[in-house]
Amino acid sequence: MSAATIERAVPARKAVRYAQFTIGYNLIEGVVAVAAGTVAGAVSLVGFGVDSGIEVAAATVVLVRLLAELRGGEPDEAKERRALKFIAITFFVLAAYVVFEGARDLITGEEPSLSVVGIVITGLSIVIMPWLAHAKRKAGEQMGSKLVIADAAETKLCAWLSVSTFVGLVAFAVFGLAWIDAVAGFVIAVFAIIEGKEAWEGELVCDDD
Repeated sequence: MSAATIERAVPARKAVRYAQFTIGYNLIEGVVAVAAGTVAGAVSLVGFGVDSGIEVAAATVVLVRLLAELRGGEPDEAKERRALKFIAITFFVLAAYVVFEGARDLITGEEPSLSVVGIVITGLSIVIMPWLAHAKRKAGEQMGSKLVIADAAETKLCAWLSVSTFVGLVAFAVFGLAWIDAVAGFVIAVFAIIEGKEAWEGELVCDDD
């Protein structure tokens, strides 16, 4: 094993732990969010739960690649590009979902019920997801892995979606403003498309902005 491979293994193990945590946390978060959103009739909260599922799928792809590498396999650029394209597709799927649901809510004027559980779970994600995105990005940069950096960017996007969903739920609970969540979702969709395009082209870099 080369010195470069050994040096890469240390942040790779950290990246594995972050991917495992992402899968476990988002499985729980997704189930809770979808259930709470269904009960409250909150489409944004259901969408947040769907995003958690996308995050699980992306993290699973990253985890499989990292474990293969740690077992002695050399980094495979072709497989990494395919994995990046998969993550890019998840960005596009999320963008399409929030645009469709947001437009439907604005057209129909549908209003959700108050969801305390939704406010709590999205508030918790506002704290956890930025930290997780930063940790993933750092590990990815140390490894020189575009795949891990792309996963970090998706986690960062999940953090922003947590913020938009949280603001929408609180705004409705306090002021009865149901349209804020839909508009915030459109903004998130723009970021998702940009990040997805960069991931597809293999140029995605997650910064701290």
